[in-house]
Amino acid sequence: MKIIIAGAGIGGLTAALCLHEAGFEVEVFESVKSVRPLGVGINLLPHSVRILTNLGLDDKIAESAVETSDLVYANKHGQIFWEEPRGRFAGYKWPQFSVHRGTLQMLLLEEVERRLGTGCIKTQHHLSAFDATPDGVTATFINRDTGELQAQITGDLLIGADGINSVLRQLLYPREGEVKYSGNVLYRGTTLMKPFLNGASMVMIGHMGQKMVVYPIQSQLNSEGLQLVNWVGNLREGADYQLKVRDWNRQADQERLLRVYENWKFDWLDVPAMLAGAESIYEFPMSDRDPLPRWTFGRVTLLGDAAHPMYPIGSNGASQAILDADALTAALIEEPGWQSALERYDAERVPATAKVVLQNRQKGPDFIMDLMEERFPQGFTPEQIPHEELAGIMEHYKQIAGFDIKSLNAKM
Repeated sequence: MKIIIAGAGIGGLTAALCLHEAGFEVEVFESVKSVRPLGVGINLLPHSVRILTNLGLDDKIAESAVETSDLVYANKHGQIFWEEPRGRFAGYKWPQFSVHRGTLQMLLLEEVERRLGTGCIKTQHHLSAFDATPDGVTATFINRDTGELQAQITGDLLIGADGINSVLRQLLYPREGEVKYSGNVLYRGTTLMKPFLNGASMVMIGHMGQKMVVYPIQSQLNSEGLQLVNWVGNLREGADYQLKVRDWNRQADQERLLRVYENWKFDWLDVPAMLAGAESIYEFPMSDRDPLPRWTFGRVTLLGDAAHPMYPIGSNGASQAILDADALTAALIEEPGWQSALERYDAERVPATAKVVLQNRQKGPDFIMDLMEERFPQGFTPEQIPHEELAGIMEHYKQIAGFDIKSLNAKM
């Protein structure tokens, strides 16, 4: 069976590795002329690390990532109200990793080329159309810059892993329209700085109107004892804010950001100093799309952000794409034919990811930040922290996202 994958992001590349390991013929096509390590930090939760470990990639990821030890929530005054261990520190069989998105993508790219052979990834091939017949599916690729025909490739299946602005999704749902803008804007950057807390902590500070997420993405310190730390500021800018275009390279106003966060100086983290130390700051509208009723139409299906773009809450975007790749491969291995395999893939992953998308719109686990802000806007005393209530919210999200420890540790 020959499988065509449109998109060489984290989801598409992981799918290529999973499918190749299962014995399928795979070709990957990517719109850009050359794949470069773009983006900033991401988190890989234990359920996705399990899949990458089964692909033999855990040691390579660990070389350039931080194994996250704990997750910490604090209010805008720097008071900590929730702490929990993560990954293997919490008893999972697999770690949680914090890593630069571009580093992970290039690692996957190199591994695909090593296992599938040089040339298995065709760049500057932008999907423009497909034609499915009872015998196969033909995908048409063009040069996105010139419109020139690049290739027409025939295979047994076509997988659209081409991101939130997926061409394949648009072809399947031509009336869907634009992405859904949340009214929040993400401000992203990395800073070389002294380690905070234990040097492997991930922290969430503030509330959903003004939030800051901070975590290291390199475990090694440089000669000056500094560590590369990823941070994301989330500001509720309103539905009429001018920033609507999703462009990872759009520069933000550093001075404005410094004014907004000027009072966030805590004894364990100086947020203004961190922002001032960033070489570049990028702004990006937090957006998603409504869940689809199905992804599969005959011989074509969707995967990753093409299928279920979601708010970056709960560290689930890349992880869910990796889960898609594993579920699709398992279905193709275990079902008697491609049709029943894709039906099973849809039945498993469409409702599962829809729950995560909708839960993230309801703030996901970060709901506890607004809860604490609403009840204790001026701060709290230790005995006021509703520990059991917070624990229930956190566990509920793990159940929805598929990484509650009991269920996950039962898997191989």
